[in-house]
Amino acid sequence: MSSDPILLVEDNPDDIELTLIGFQRSRIANPVVVARDGQEALDYLFGTGEWADKDPQPLPVLIILDLNLPRIPGLDVLKELRQNERTKWVPCVILTTSVEESDLIASYSLGVNAYVQKPVTFEDFQEAAGRLGLFWLLMNVPPPTPLRLSDSKP
Repeated sequence: MSSDPILLVEDNPDDIELTLIGFQRSRIANPVVVARDGQEALDYLFGTGEWADKDPQPLPVLIILDLNLPRIPGLDVLKELRQNERTKWVPCVILTTSVEESDLIASYSLGVNAYVQKPVTFEDFQEAAGRLGLFWLLMNVPPPTPLRLSDSKP
């Protein structure tokens, strides 16, 4: 595993904690940046808002994105990710409670890499988060690095 960060975009403190525990139990050592709403996620990715005066951040190796977010909904975040040359190749997984077919269709139409419904029990949630991280960090073959323009801004 690399030292590239994972961006977790989630507003529910319990789901954040369960995801982090799942990563820890699966021995995922990548740093995790947590954005608690869609605007925070976009600010981190594009060096705006609270991230405007900081050194450019490396692109995340994985984005885990909830759909039901304050300020900017997850589908709008996904749309921005895929329309921007800097972020369009970053693997993005929707992790949501939504069972709406329209959310599933919209997510895949916008270029999500996977859509996972949040398990109901704490133990199942932790296990699913760990497996999700392991798959995307160890088994998935990401796009070649020239496509990941980590030093450019929009």
